Amino acid sequence: MIARAIDNIGLDFSKVVVVSGIGCTGRTSGYFKTGTYHTTHGRAIAFAEGVKIANPELEVIVVSGDGDLAAIGGNHLIHACRRNIDMTIVCVNNFNYGMTGGQFGPTTEHERYSQTSPRPVGNVEHPFNLVKLAASSGATFVARWTAVQARRATKSIEKGIKKEGLSFIEIIGACPTEFGRMNRLGNGVEMHQHLLEVAEIQNGLPAHEAELQYDTRIVCGEFVDIEKPEYTSVLHQMNEKLKKR
Repeated sequence: MIARAIDNIGLDFSKVVVVSGIGCTGRTSGYFKTGTYHTTHGRAIAFAEGVKIANPELEVIVVSGDGDLAAIGGNHLIHACRRNIDMTIVCVNNFNYGMTGGQFGPTTEHERYSQTSPRPVGNVEHPFNLVKLAASSGATFVARWTAVQARRATKSIEKGIKKEGLSFIEIIGACPTEFGRMNRLGNGVEMHQHLLEVAEIQNGLPAHEAELQYDTRIVCGEFVDIEKPEYTSVLHQMNEKLKKR
């Protein structure tokens, strides 16, 4: 989806930097013939901010998972949204730490089973709703799609890249190896079929109403598309003012 978005827009690869973190999607950056960073756990957004501030002309894209971006990296996510720094964040949410054994994470639903929240009790915590989090933190473009809504997701990633400000696109993915197995949700094909069946498209819905209940209802669409000053542009203006003193 990211590759198609880059190609559809016609971006110059030499002016694109793809940054990824640690997790199931952590090696994504290595697949691109662009500038790339494979960063330490939770620090993808922090690295990406440094790249963007150092050279605002670059198009910066972050791709990582829910554990990397919303747990150890949650603080960076919140403040990048608050600053409205021009980058596109694609978060692949599979509801657990799938790469490291299937532990519960910040998006694992209450009472779901995992390696660290086994039967019969399940997860005692309640999950983040990531589109609500991004919108309330100040992101100027926020969307959610499932992995099977590839064309719609690609279009949203295109819009996110073109947007001057912080864009956050959540992609709901399937983890049959860990999350699916522990919760008896079927194989990969069955899990993807389920995502298609429960997806409910509501473009323009306020982000705080974009609910996500894995079994019954995953509200998808583009929820936020607003304008406000972008961080590196404001930073440049402040620097110019200082030079004139």
